[in-house]
Amino acid sequence: MCGLTGFWQAKNFSAGTASIIAEQMADRIIHRGPDDAGIWVDGDSGIALAHRRLAIVDLSPAGHQPMVSSSGRYVLVFNGEIYNHLSLRAELEKINSRNWRGHSDTETLLSGFEAWGIEATLQKTVGMFAIALWDRQEKTLTLARDRMGEKPLYYGFQNSTFLFGSELKALKAHPDFVGEIDRDVICLYLRHCYIPAPYSIYKGIHKLLPGSYLQLPLNQDFNPLTTLTPKAYWRLEDVVEKGLAQPFAGSDTEAIAALDAQLKQSIGLQMMADVPLGAFLSGGIDSSTIVALMQAQSSRPVKTFSIGFSEVGYNEAEYAQAVAAHLKTDHTELYVSPADSMQVIPKLGNMYDEPFADSSQIPTFLVAQMAREHVTVSLSGDAGDELFCGYNRYILADQWSKVSKVPFGIRQATGRLISKIGPAAWEGIFQQVGKVVDLPANMGQKLDKLAIRLESADRVEDLYYSSVSEIKHPEQVLINAKEPLTWLVKSGLNMSFSDAKLHMMYLDGMTYLPGDILTKVDRAAMAVSLETRVPFLDQNIIELAWSLPLSMKFRGGQTKWLLRQVLYQYVPKQLIERPKTGFGIPLGEWLRGPLRDWAEGLLNENRLHQEGFFNVSFVRELWQEHLLGKCNGQVLLWNILMFQAWLEGER
Repeated sequence: MCGLTGFWQAKNFSAGTASIIAEQMADRIIHRGPDDAGIWVDGDSGIALAHRRLAIVDLSPAGHQPMVSSSGRYVLVFNGEIYNHLSLRAELEKINSRNWRGHSDTETLLSGFEAWGIEATLQKTVGMFAIALWDRQEKTLTLARDRMGEKPLYYGFQNSTFLFGSELKALKAHPDFVGEIDRDVICLYLRHCYIPAPYSIYKGIHKLLPGSYLQLPLNQDFNPLTTLTPKAYWRLEDVVEKGLAQPFAGSDTEAIAALDAQLKQSIGLQMMADVPLGAFLSGGIDSSTIVALMQAQSSRPVKTFSIGFSEVGYNEAEYAQAVAAHLKTDHTELYVSPADSMQVIPKLGNMYDEPFADSSQIPTFLVAQMAREHVTVSLSGDAGDELFCGYNRYILADQWSKVSKVPFGIRQATGRLISKIGPAAWEGIFQQVGKVVDLPANMGQKLDKLAIRLESADRVEDLYYSSVSEIKHPEQVLINAKEPLTWLVKSGLNMSFSDAKLHMMYLDGMTYLPGDILTKVDRAAMAVSLETRVPFLDQNIIELAWSLPLSMKFRGGQTKWLLRQVLYQYVPKQLIERPKTGFGIPLGEWLRGPLRDWAEGLLNENRLHQEGFFNVSFVRELWQEHLLGKCNGQVLLWNILMFQAWLEGER
């Protein structure tokens, strides 16, 4: 796990100056690679590459980057891990015997590019990565990103200079960086809590799409105004279509065995490291499965880490403790207070580089920070929901066939009635019910969101879009902004599926997973120089998951049916079965209490007027109603607060 950056400049390129600038850019992302640094400059071609290294595999100088291929043709900077690189080496040795300089996956990639070409090598890899590859022979720069978007990569022209890097802060260190905020993109941010690819908060800077690569022929004829179009080397859409057309035909028993074996293989590969390794453990299905299969393949107790809260309805630490005790892991937990969160909040704007408002970013950072005191690599259970039908919105989708038969007018009236009672009143009702029956946190807010969906959804596509929209009309909150089109609107909602749950899982895999979940984990962990790995995103598991009949994922109203059956082979059912809570914090309560002064400072009326981004009356009214308990506006308020905190760091 590392950080990369660099730039190409057509005119007035000085190798000496470029080296200094490249070093400054790399220093901005030293947290991604505190162990080593390297610069490579081609003065004749006007290109500079820089790298920060977090040494995980091959800790020797043989793993230093930028790395030049054995022929001298290619120069590579690389962030990530190629889990099958040893098998790739064996394949390469059959083609041509060679003397390897070390045992790093970087060297394996370079040899692959020389032997098979760029696209073929990318298709052979099993891993997570962001790559910048300079072809000295063809004068071509290639940027590439892993299949599902685990590793970030930004790029774009500022003036006539092409910049790229793992994080925006590296690009901002270049003298040509302009950094003009894209007002329209803020609409997308308010809707989704993150900025979806290919957009970034800055005009002219883009996120490279997962599963794609971008090539720039940087010869004398290259025009900086040329439209750059990434090319896909792998598409989730193809995997989904193949899986639905050629479904798994085995029995339940055979499916359990197949998933168990594939998970063991993936986790075994991802346990490869020359440094201490552990795992996040929430006590939920996904993380418990990862830890159980790690422990099954380890001769010593696996190091596990969890976060707890004192507030009722948010604490999963006791469940994680029970699973850890059963599996006999070496377990560490930390209980989070509002004071702990307050220490993290000022860091978030710089940590995420652009507005990002999934509030679970706070406990994610805290658990990563705690884990880094003990290990350098941590495995995560992310992506289990998207692959095995785990989110609560899939349950809503399951009821859609019944709900959609109710006339739209009646559904609208029901939604308005629920909204009229208000989330605060519903919360009081559910608190009383919760004394008798276990309920997830924030049920009042969730019911309020359901009401919005009942009022607006006439098709399953509408249902999904409302599920991932925190605000229906973000332009109303902003000044002089128009919401841009995204893949979700242009094409994502136009595919045909036999079941609404399948449709939602696909859309989540294309958008929410890389844009929110993977971004949250990467930035939080890398801020403390911790590498995270996501075994569920092994391409073989993705392919197997999408070939499984839906009945093996969702059965009898229960989500993740097959994954549960695998887990029950290692952990007793009673330690796992409980309502899904998610990895959240008691944000609504904290905003009315210990975070109130901080929030008031960012939402100050004069300040909002001066900055000129938000509709001041809307924001102030929302804030006051939240404080008075008339509504639970925590999600939209957090979106606005995270933008304000990020903007403060821009000054």
